[in-house]
Amino acid sequence: MEIKVADQRVLLFSDQITAESAKKIAWEKKLDAFGTLHKVTSFLSRPTDDDFELRYTEHRYQPFWHVVAHARYVYDRSSAYQVPVSGREVQAVTHHEQKFDVTNGHIHLPVMEHCIQEEQEEVFVNGVSGKQDSTLTRYLALSPKVMTGELEAHVEKDAILVPPQARVSAIVRDSLSKMIKGIQADTILEESVEVTCVDLYYHPIYAYRYKWKSKDKEAILEVDGMTGEAGVGTRIFDEYMGRMLERNFLFDIGADAAGLLVPGGSVAVKLAKKYIDSQK
Repeated sequence: MEIKVADQRVLLFSDQITAESAKKIAWEKKLDAFGTLHKVTSFLSRPTDDDFELRYTEHRYQPFWHVVAHARYVYDRSSAYQVPVSGREVQAVTHHEQKFDVTNGHIHLPVMEHCIQEEQEEVFVNGVSGKQDSTLTRYLALSPKVMTGELEAHVEKDAILVPPQARVSAIVRDSLSKMIKGIQADTILEESVEVTCVDLYYHPIYAYRYKWKSKDKEAILEVDGMTGEAGVGTRIFDEYMGRMLERNFLFDIGADAAGLLVPGGSVAVKLAKKYIDSQK
């Protein structure tokens, strides 16, 4: 069996809303960031804008992985079909000059099955949490651009490229484990497994940390730079400011290639030549 892995790519989604528009959306939705506290307080009186202070803002690009794996098996296997006879009086049947005795109203007819079995696994994984998130598919129709060279050259000077915490090698290995099947066959005619897509996407997020002065509480609100949707944030990524992202760090499949081997099998892992050359 031969496993092929596609060339790895980094793709960037450009902002569809301006920084000024995102800031305005966040200010209008700032109370949502305080959740339960906001709901309880709103029963008594609505706080004024003067009671809030913007303490921090950032424009970051957040990663997610898109991995697609496909397997195809073509094989022949022998089997026996139970074929009912026409009545209880039938004791035997001759087919192609071969006689078959009847057992419980059936004959057992030996056959050769010609099989094609295909499997596919497609996953979208949040690059920070490592959790699968099918809602990320909504971004794919928004025309990202392929990034080449140094990644930082493709974004604004003050923007943050968040390094993915989820390792793509583990994602690929998990997908391959579902593709590789133990085929019970007399003859295997074709056996191929291919990772057709190993893409790292970056999508823009604006994050704002507000302080509710009279309550002495802080909370984060995020605005999606593609859709303008606002939602509660959990953390900011200013600690990653200025950190360089190397492709060898992002795409670590080669380092873990041995982990793709199946015990007892002869599986050859072929990585993109471009990646292998970069290790020399």
